[in-house]
Amino acid sequence: MNSPAHNSDRTLAEARSSLNRQQAGGRRVQSIGRRSAEIRRKHMLRKAARIGAAVGAIIIAAMVAGLILDGIGFAGIMLTILAMIAAVVILGSFPKLKVPERARLNQGSVQTLVGNTELWLEAQRPALPAPAVQVVDRLGLQLDALGAQLEALDEKQPAMAEVRKLVGEHLPGVVSAYTAIPRHLRAEQRAGGTPDQQLADSLAKISAEIDSVTRQLAEGHIDTLAIQTRYLDYKYGAGVEEQN
Repeated sequence: MNSPAHNSDRTLAEARSSLNRQQAGGRRVQSIGRRSAEIRRKHMLRKAARIGAAVGAIIIAAMVAGLILDGIGFAGIMLTILAMIAAVVILGSFPKLKVPERARLNQGSVQTLVGNTELWLEAQRPALPAPAVQVVDRLGLQLDALGAQLEALDEKQPAMAEVRKLVGEHLPGVVSAYTAIPRHLRAEQRAGGTPDQQLADSLAKISAEIDSVTRQLAEGHIDTLAIQTRYLDYKYGAGVEEQN
């Protein structure tokens, strides 16, 4: 007969599988960017740590009870297993990862803004039409690239304020305006196209602007690399050619 300790590995394996299905009512949510994926990973690790601590405490309690009572018997083992399963289900389901509110996206550092915006966009994806979803997925990669460029900048620089407006206000504003429209009206033709088309077009424009900002911020690094490359060619290029 298996002891509680022998069943703990299988129980924890089930916990890991359960954690992958959390969020959005148990549906597995695909991260659109590295920063949101990192937030989800840390959340799942915290859940796993709580589950591990709870299962460990249950096993220790069963062992202590077994020593005191000279064994806990079949019923005790089954109760222990059920307690571990209950801990996995409850702690694996709660607390859920909280999606940032739109009004709070612009708070904190720019890196926090990028990660929270990715999480927020992921939560909106089910309500968006397919063309817009494709742009949102592309935006995740672009936001990662933009965030990497911003890490070396001071928060007081003008570029930071522009990024905050673009990522923290304009982007969620466009999506929120669309999701506020009743579903049966989103494909209805109006002046300038349907809301579905307008959303995809607006997101594409924001995507192009984020790409432009990222390129502008990267120009300094690109120029520095080009200068260093020319210097190395000048200093070592001739010697390398002669050796060849």
